[in-house]
Amino acid sequence: MVRRTNICSKSVTYPAKCHISAKKVLRKGASRPAAFFDGLVFTFPIRMIAKMKLRYLLAASGISVAAMAVAAPAAAQSTGSTDFEENTIIVTGAVNRNVGGVQIPETPRAKQVLDEEIIRRQRPGQSLNDIVNLVPGVSFQNNDPWGSSGGGFTIRGFGADRVSQTLDGIPLNDSGNYALYTNQQVDTEVLSQINVNLGTTDVDSPTASAAGGTINIRTREPSDFAAVTATASYGQVLASGSTNTDYYRGFAMVDTGDITGHGTKMFGAISYTNYGVPYNPYGEIDKTQINARIWQDIGSNGDFISLTGHFNENVNNFAGSESLNTLLGYYDGDFTREERFSVYEGSGEYPCTVDSSVMVGGGGGTNGESDRYSDRNDCGAAFYRRFNPSRTGNLRFNSLFTLTDALTFALDASYQYVKANGGGPDDLREGFFDGLTGAFNGGYYFGRDLNGDGDLLDRVAGNDPSQTRTNRYGLVANLIWDIAADHTVRAAYTLDHARHRQTGEITTMLANGEISDIYAIDSPLLDVYGNEVNKRDRLSYAILNQVSAEYAGQFGDLNVVAGLRVPFFTRELNQYCYTTSDNGFVDCPAPGQDLTAYEAANPDYVPPISREYNYDKLLPSLGFTYNFTGAFSAFGNYNMGLSVPGTDPLYDSLYIPEDQRARPVPETTDSFDAGFRYTNGRVQAQIAGWFTRYENRLASAFDPTARNGEGAVVFRNLGRVDKYGVDASVSYAPTDNTLLYVFGSLNESEIADDVQTGFDDDGVAEFLAVGGNSESGTPSYSFGGRAQAAFGGFEVGLQAKHTGPRWINDLNTDKAPSYTLVDFDLRYNIAELSNGTTAAIQVNITNIFDEYYVGFFGGSLDGFGFAQIGAPRAGSVSLILGF
Repeated sequence: MVRRTNICSKSVTYPAKCHISAKKVLRKGASRPAAFFDGLVFTFPIRMIAKMKLRYLLAASGISVAAMAVAAPAAAQSTGSTDFEENTIIVTGAVNRNVGGVQIPETPRAKQVLDEEIIRRQRPGQSLNDIVNLVPGVSFQNNDPWGSSGGGFTIRGFGADRVSQTLDGIPLNDSGNYALYTNQQVDTEVLSQINVNLGTTDVDSPTASAAGGTINIRTREPSDFAAVTATASYGQVLASGSTNTDYYRGFAMVDTGDITGHGTKMFGAISYTNYGVPYNPYGEIDKTQINARIWQDIGSNGDFISLTGHFNENVNNFAGSESLNTLLGYYDGDFTREERFSVYEGSGEYPCTVDSSVMVGGGGGTNGESDRYSDRNDCGAAFYRRFNPSRTGNLRFNSLFTLTDALTFALDASYQYVKANGGGPDDLREGFFDGLTGAFNGGYYFGRDLNGDGDLLDRVAGNDPSQTRTNRYGLVANLIWDIAADHTVRAAYTLDHARHRQTGEITTMLANGEISDIYAIDSPLLDVYGNEVNKRDRLSYAILNQVSAEYAGQFGDLNVVAGLRVPFFTRELNQYCYTTSDNGFVDCPAPGQDLTAYEAANPDYVPPISREYNYDKLLPSLGFTYNFTGAFSAFGNYNMGLSVPGTDPLYDSLYIPEDQRARPVPETTDSFDAGFRYTNGRVQAQIAGWFTRYENRLASAFDPTARNGEGAVVFRNLGRVDKYGVDASVSYAPTDNTLLYVFGSLNESEIADDVQTGFDDDGVAEFLAVGGNSESGTPSYSFGGRAQAAFGGFEVGLQAKHTGPRWINDLNTDKAPSYTLVDFDLRYNIAELSNGTTAAIQVNITNIFDEYYVGFFGGSLDGFGFAQIGAPRAGSVSLILGF
């Protein structure tokens, strides 16, 4: 076993204290007898016998793990990509690529990495996507200050459904519509780094939609030494007009250390979070998360196997969204800010009681009279009372094996499970629909006396959430061959197989207006025949089989990387209901009934149907880095991206026969990056100009070719959009105890063509005049920074970000105004513990000037859509042990 000697205390705030910079160009296989590190001389062959990893070499040479962590190249998403990148990146200038927790890897792609140093300074429990907002090109809007109500973001103008987010190589985007649920992300205390690829993806990436880039999350390796880490946090929203705002969170993690003396180590962590939603007098977040990892070193050259588990249950009410017209009214002076913050208190009775006459089993009213529940106005109808719970879990296997001096094999495998729903109240019909039970024309028919008054005339209170269950399996295998000291190739196979079951079981309402079971699927209400009534019933499979290859070569000061990704996607749709319109509305008769009369009366309905779509594409990439000096380099990259139509929107088109509509093709992107980097021991900087040609943009819009030329609104391609801009950042540590970090982005876009909206009365095509306009939903610019200083036992940080205006729609008629958020953090190290860890108190105040702003919205062609109020000012204090 290789013992690692820590020469840098974990309490050190700035990696500059462990500053090590290379004055020589060092690579794997290099036969140089010595490397000079700012006056320190070591015998430092980059390859020892086989494929000794950088961290073990540094440890063997007496350099600390802490120094290694900031010296190693930034990890990519899969184990194979990580190994390939670590062993082919040229280490030039400063080996230390971390200044205050920000790293800029020396790769052909425009990347930025945030590691533990900056992650730990943010509020404990915060969504990691909020932390990524410190990366240029990223724009994130949080639904609340604490991170568990969700939020939305864009990267270079692409929304989250077109950005791949992975955890240790496994995809986190929804397998059906590629949505990303930021409230379900892993606790940041168990992370080692967050790696952002701007506009590109790795060749082995298991994604069907990564036109806008990737966010790669890496879990920490268990410690070699036994340790306990814990945090306890309390907070409050500090904005006038907000209610129900107390925040509580506890986190505990135990590391076993090396329990065998041969590199066997584990950690286990658990957290619990509870708080009220700031603008919701009723809403509450109740969240439990468990993480664990077991790790086994194999030999002394960096090989390993590991198994990691994650479970998250988030029980929450909808945060509540409003029309952008309404939210923008604050800026027009239509109402006060306090009125805006308390708007939900007037949107429904709270607390409330459901009349027993309209409750299932409530005794009913008078026999022969109709009792009706209103899902618009009665108890429980308020939007903020609706639940949106989720249970998610995964198992992640990662491994790396050195087969020969020149051959390495990496294998990652995973399983994921999702059980989630969202929905609200509805009125349940006791009678039949033309003699049938089930869901018809938006109503639910049970054919039995639900409230117990002896008749079938009533409409009874119930709930109809949309239930989703996903079982997903993944595999990424890489074979890496070091052809020679300066040339490496790899071949990879990737599998992502998701079974996506979507139903809509109906269940009952309690007397206080709440749903009787947040998971309606566990206690569904049955019809007169003993069948479930479902508002939807469908099964889809999203399957990716992908082969890829990549080459990296060194030619003097020029480093070249070329790759090819060949994905084969299958989208299998099984609709078990009757599709009733080109907008995807359905009727879902309960099973086991004679539907002859129903089908005869509704000849235009499409009966249950299955349809399969197959997509494949050659996706090349080519990039370079060129080292001018030990610290100054240039880079450039071309990458073709792909976003395949999701399964969910494709269901909307099943009403139209395949031969009567223009079948949507995948979106593609041709992305170009070029820029410069400067890195030495105290400064790292990067500037990159980029251009993306975005072809076949997909959205729901009028298709004049559908239905044999009659036209219909379907999910279709809208043409080309050109996107371009500049991203830049500079990190500077003037002294060992101070840090300055600034970043900024310019984002522009141009829609190529107008979009047809239909035909007028004379049959002449009508168009929406969006050609030449900018895409909506993304800021045209943003900039920000962070300053940090340490003195005595105190560490103080101040960070700010200004987000520019966002077009509301593609017509470019209105904008959401720009806004500035400023956050403050203060940490006081109470004591240095005997095992080298610390006990500390940390204070975090976010949005300290309590700025009102419009939250995330995805943009639209010509509408105003919905958004949430941006997160208000909030403060928290945390007692921290171990970090």
